[in-house]
Amino acid sequence: MILTILVLTLLALAGVLLHRAWRLGGPAAELPAPADHPVDAEAAIGRLAALLRVPTISWQESERFDPEAFRQLHRLLAQEFPRVHAALQQETIAGLSLLYSWPGSEPSLAPILLMAHQDVVPVPSETAGEWSHPPFGGEIADGFLWGRGALDFKSALAAILEGAETLLAAGFQPRRTIYLAFGHDEEVGGAGNRAIAAELAQRGIRLALVLDEGGSVVERIVPGVVGPVALIGIAEKGYLSLELTARGEGGHSSMPPAETAIGTLAQALRRLEERPFPARLDLVGQMFAALGCRLSFPYWLIFANLWLFAPLAVWRLSRMPATNAALRTTVVPTLLYAGVKENLLPQAATATVNLRLMPGETVAQTIDRVKEIIADPRLEIRPGPIRSEASPVADHRSPAFALLARSIRQVDPQSVVAPFLVVGATDSRHYAGLADQVLRFAFLHLGPDDLKRIHGTDERIHIADYRQMVRFFIQLLENLQEL
Repeated sequence: MILTILVLTLLALAGVLLHRAWRLGGPAAELPAPADHPVDAEAAIGRLAALLRVPTISWQESERFDPEAFRQLHRLLAQEFPRVHAALQQETIAGLSLLYSWPGSEPSLAPILLMAHQDVVPVPSETAGEWSHPPFGGEIADGFLWGRGALDFKSALAAILEGAETLLAAGFQPRRTIYLAFGHDEEVGGAGNRAIAAELAQRGIRLALVLDEGGSVVERIVPGVVGPVALIGIAEKGYLSLELTARGEGGHSSMPPAETAIGTLAQALRRLEERPFPARLDLVGQMFAALGCRLSFPYWLIFANLWLFAPLAVWRLSRMPATNAALRTTVVPTLLYAGVKENLLPQAATATVNLRLMPGETVAQTIDRVKEIIADPRLEIRPGPIRSEASPVADHRSPAFALLARSIRQVDPQSVVAPFLVVGATDSRHYAGLADQVLRFAFLHLGPDDLKRIHGTDERIHIADYRQMVRFFIQLLENLQEL
């Protein structure tokens, strides 16, 4: 009798698990064909190539910044996109950031803001010779356009303008006012877009949607998924660096004390590694739930039944850096300073630890938790000058998200769309007070090999992918009229 009850219980449990898994998403609905606007793909890739040849570099050392490169880019934009510059109002804010305004036919509707940035990261001199094509050559070869900014993020800047230029040629008039915000210093903090956001706030403008970089169409990156996945960022993590300093007696290394400044600091860093912040499945769970029928076994079974398998999901995702970052606030030491000579005991040892904060966990709470984990009053803990709270979380069930998802699938029907957490920082964080729906997506096709090219060597974009990106922004601009 007991065995029978046990077997029936297991069968019932299996039935519940499989039923919930079966309900976890299904094939996406068919969509109407995308808008058919003629685009000269060869001319478009040539315009992007010209932008890549302008070295609009954001240096960490402000004295190396070259404003003339940005002015050159501005002149090039005016030359290559004449309809945009004739029809849209253009403002220069914070010296070099650009704000375009495309007036809508119904000014009472809340506007839309599309974002990109003009600047790129430097190419380290020691790696410049490793590029297959010059990093600022804008060369087309082997089906790719090569150059710094091809992925991050001049491609989107150019594609947005291509979309606007194409629609203007067709006589398109938006219902909602559309803003295009192109910051000049996103790679070093984004003061330009912060100033644009402040200007819009001063004008009393409330935005229906903000769209910036952060998500893309990925393959062989999300574990357990077969086929392309279009990831739309609905939130981004906060940023904080802490400087940890331990002090000790100096003296000759031949007569060391039982505890040294380096040893005390090492113990603190070890505690931070051994006690990671708690995992949360809320955001990553939304992503896997949306992937539904694209999930392979056992992921579809696990994420359909988190009520039972949550510990297993946390264990599995914690083993991979990319998914672990979506689970929790991360802490990692990035800089170490101690000593000036090999036979002298340092009187101070300092480490910088970088933290990326989960939405809902504040900077103040995070600092308190670090102090609790270290549990050593000898450690001095000082926050770094750059810090930002995690963003609010946009609603992935909102009309704005649905419209963006539809636009993606109209251009790339093979993709399944899912919300996700952006673990880096974007300029969109400056607009959190101006819009409830701040989303992060750029129509880039990325595989495992492409991730290392962003901020790395041999940055490039496939010509076919850029053509699709232009089509996406045309489709999005048209669909936005339904929002």
